[in-house]
Amino acid sequence: MHNVEILRVGDRTSRKQFLELPYRLYRQYPNWVPPLRVAQKELFDRDKHPFYANASAEFLLARRGGRVTGRVAAILDRNHNRFQGEQAAFFGFFECEDHQETANALLGAARDWAAGQGARVFRGPVNPSTNYECGLLVDGFGSPPVIMMTYNPPYYERLIEGAGLRKAKDLYAYISSTRAVAAEKVERVADRVLAAKAVRVRPIDLKRFGEDVEKVWTVYNAAWARNWGFVPMTREEFLLSAKEMKQILDPQLVLLGEVGGRVVGFALALPDFNVALRRAKGRLFPFGLLQILYYGRLITNMRVLALGVVEEYRTAGVAAAFYAALIRNGRRRGYDLCEMSWILEDNVLMNRSLEAMGARRYKTYRIYEWN
Repeated sequence: MHNVEILRVGDRTSRKQFLELPYRLYRQYPNWVPPLRVAQKELFDRDKHPFYANASAEFLLARRGGRVTGRVAAILDRNHNRFQGEQAAFFGFFECEDHQETANALLGAARDWAAGQGARVFRGPVNPSTNYECGLLVDGFGSPPVIMMTYNPPYYERLIEGAGLRKAKDLYAYISSTRAVAAEKVERVADRVLAAKAVRVRPIDLKRFGEDVEKVWTVYNAAWARNWGFVPMTREEFLLSAKEMKQILDPQLVLLGEVGGRVVGFALALPDFNVALRRAKGRLFPFGLLQILYYGRLITNMRVLALGVVEEYRTAGVAAAFYAALIRNGRRRGYDLCEMSWILEDNVLMNRSLEAMGARRYKTYRIYEWN
């Protein structure tokens, strides 16, 4: 029996091992979508990525019998702790062979690092916060994840719970066909709500993209302020995310709601570019970019990944009206399947609204906690 050795990621070799591990572990999982290596390198760069301007992270590798068998990042997000009034730390980017000792050693080392930073709560997985990919898939393994959602082997649930972590919160993903929604009824209700509240809904203006993004950033941080686990995005983080999304977005699927020129809500859906990314196998060159460009034209699925309304308009049905507008636009643009994710399990209003529109809950993601 080989002992598990935990190593800090520091040099070029260990950074490469941290990056490459999932591409080896997931070879037998056809539903996994390999992320682009170049994007992962940027996200792991603690010197350059804007997330780390307000956070510290320790990247760890597990080695057994001379082989790398697992990885994890321990994360102290100072923005989160200031905003939520917690002394919390997180784990993310967890990958592991099906070996309980390795999982125990990795998560134990991450928790020890967090405790050394003064954390009293240890939560995850978040990669590296709830503003990015987060949650462990615990139900719904039969289909690939959509863009910016996670995928993992089913045994990860057993490993994480075996290491002593327990459920903190579940996150739901819903699926629907744009053609299956009771369109006329939904649109009639939506139009009545928007007219009553004098809300004008318009697509994002690519010619004034930076200006619109700034407006959306303000609404984003206000609309989610009371949500469980929320941490505001800094301006630099938000602008970087918007710049990355601009390459693939469809303006008709990014909607701003205005009242007298003030943005009071927005809805963001993206074409499911995971359909194309699966073909690239994590590399742009030599043929990955061609695969993405070719299969990107064939995408008929989309994901609604953000929908926010400022508090004074939240109970007026404006959110449901946004969904209706997205579905209407998506249908016109040729999109069929639509995933709406993620929604907190206790967001009763949104869950009921989606079910009333005919959406079906089909995947569950879980955030764990150890305190």
